[in-house]
Amino acid sequence: MIHYQLQCHQGHAFDGWFKDSASFDDQAKAGFVNCPGCNSTEVTRALMAPSLGRGTKKFETTAPKIEPPRADNRDSLPVAATGPTAAAIAENGLPDNVRALLQRLRSEVERSCDYVGAEFAEEARRIHYGETDPHGIYGEATATEAEALAEEGIDIGVLPWLPRSDS
Repeated sequence: MIHYQLQCHQGHAFDGWFKDSASFDDQAKAGFVNCPGCNSTEVTRALMAPSLGRGTKKFETTAPKIEPPRADNRDSLPVAATGPTAAAIAENGLPDNVRALLQRLRSEVERSCDYVGAEFAEEARRIHYGETDPHGIYGEATATEAEALAEEGIDIGVLPWLPRSDS
């Protein structure tokens, strides 16, 4: 099952569970997915950060949250460095404390993980299927690649990537 955060054309947000991505697409196209707030069938998937998950080993999680890898543990799960662009974030504005936190998160990810660039999806698969040793990675993935990873049971985190605070 895939959990999606959904949004109608009027901006109402709600959750939905689907067998897979194709099931959501088919049901939405047929008008079976409707907003509980206004009953609109003009529904799309909203941007969301998937919860970090298991990979090939069993990890215990108590709540889905995205945290930077610990400095003493480079064997953490992959973290995708995709998300809203710095320009989009700057346009909407962020409180200084949120901006500082996101910049600190970026620094921690860069310090603790290996940058794999556009090869993110393939490297995440290699880690998930045990073809390489588990290690923290970050890079870019298209929405299609991220969706394919989710369908394979490979959980990633999507992070807003702000400019470095020292630039």
